[in-house]
Amino acid sequence: MKKPLLSIIVAIDSYNGIGKAQKLLCHLPDDLKHFKTVTSGHTVIMGRKTFESLPNGALPNRRNIVLSSNPAFIAEKTTVCKNLDSALALSENEDEVFIIGGASVYKEALDKCDRLYLTRIHHHFKEADTFFPSFNQDEWSVIEQQEYPDNEKNPYPYTFVTLQRK
Repeated sequence: MKKPLLSIIVAIDSYNGIGKAQKLLCHLPDDLKHFKTVTSGHTVIMGRKTFESLPNGALPNRRNIVLSSNPAFIAEKTTVCKNLDSALALSENEDEVFIIGGASVYKEALDKCDRLYLTRIHHHFKEADTFFPSFNQDEWSVIEQQEYPDNEKNPYPYTFVTLQRK
């Protein structure tokens, strides 16, 4: 059995903000496209609150695993696991598995993950109430980086950065 590449994918503002009131900080269509392209065909692991924030339920063309400590929690087109380790055990023969939120799941997975797909939004959302955990940049190498200016569809400049653990 091979261990999958464990990756985190997240959009963060200039102060590591990731959300407000269980929603994304802003609407960046290019980031949503990027997320779909990167995660399609793979397993995505998320906490229950993140799952409940999805507008249409389970993400299509992906295996959705939802973490919940509530044994009665059931969600259509998902696998429910009580913790991250059990979710990873179900995914051990895959190439790459993605942690897609929320903050507590990111925090738990950060030390275990091999790759970070960050969308750095070049703006400070003062109303952010949920944050990505801090991490030591020295433990990571940039393997890809693309900067984009704001435009008529994407109201803030942003950078897609892919980091690999050294």
